[in-house]
Amino acid sequence: MQTAPRAFSHIGLSVPDLDAAVKFYTGVLGLYTIMEPTSVIEDDSAVGIMCTDVFGPGWDSLRIAHLATADRVGIELFEFPDNYAPDNNLDHKRLGTFHFCVQDPDVEGLIEKIVAAGGKQRMPVREYYPGEKPYRMCYVEDPFGIVFEIYSHSYELTYSEGAYS
Repeated sequence: MQTAPRAFSHIGLSVPDLDAAVKFYTGVLGLYTIMEPTSVIEDDSAVGIMCTDVFGPGWDSLRIAHLATADRVGIELFEFPDNYAPDNNLDHKRLGTFHFCVQDPDVEGLIEKIVAAGGKQRMPVREYYPGEKPYRMCYVEDPFGIVFEIYSHSYELTYSEGAYS
């Protein structure tokens, strides 16, 4: 029996400056703020215990904000004391998550906003079906070095015709 696909709930991002990240993700990407930046400490509250389960004892404190996309996918932004940027922010051979993707029909316009806000364009805008369909993509970075991708069209449309054939 085939398992039905699950809905995607949220992704968590570690950022160096929570307030600046909330400003970027709401102002540039247009995400909604669900929960304003909040401090959490290591204690015996339900959230404190959950964090200890995840991070292990001694995590001390963090700040967190919850945002959401237009299609209700959550973005949790975490600011940990003494956080650091990795030497390689696109370590594609390391197991685990190395990017996420947002969708905007105006890929070039969104790139301009990202760069104007201190982010980077990592590559030229590329087409999946040059001369056939207007499906475009580009990898970018937010001002904090987090790599993500922009698609002009939905994931299903982009890959339903076999983009790699």
